[in-house]
Amino acid sequence: MTRTTIASVNRPFIPLDDRSLAVKAAAVILGTALLALSSLVEVPMVPVPVTLQTLAVTLIGALYGWRLGALTVAAWLAEAAAGLPVLAGGAGGLAHFAGPTAGYLFAFPLAAALVGWLAGRGWNGRRPVLAFVAMLAGNGACLAFGGAWLAALIGAEKALAFGVLPFLVGALLKSALGACLLSLLSRRVR
Repeated sequence: MTRTTIASVNRPFIPLDDRSLAVKAAAVILGTALLALSSLVEVPMVPVPVTLQTLAVTLIGALYGWRLGALTVAAWLAEAAAGLPVLAGGAGGLAHFAGPTAGYLFAFPLAAALVGWLAGRGWNGRRPVLAFVAMLAGNGACLAFGGAWLAALIGAEKALAFGVLPFLVGALLKSALGACLLSLLSRRVR
């Protein structure tokens, strides 16, 4: 590899880093819309449904960077708290921030920040294996926080059985899909 090639592989791929405030504001609006749409793709399960939310959260973190990614996810949660139908199944309202899904919801901005922070250190589409690990770390954070919250409500054994284990395969698949999407996007931008 030449020095130029090595430098381009190690350089962070965060498209919104050096953009204007107007572009970043538009990205937040677009990101909250993407999150709302990802919430509509749902496989009903009890007590927590399977959605594409974690895929959207981790992609937003990787593409927006840790600060703007976390801010975008927090804006989406504020929309949900205000009653807009942006959560799984078109739900909204404050009740979701105290129910069985609350731990997952509160973990989303942290997951976006984690993935964005890792992407800024080269764990991005230019290095697909590391991008996969970053996405998996974001999904893992969601499952850990969500499972811990659920354990406080229904007990650790049930939380693990119903709120963590059924989502592991989905976390792997969504992480792989996210890494592939980042890789394709980084190639197009090069």
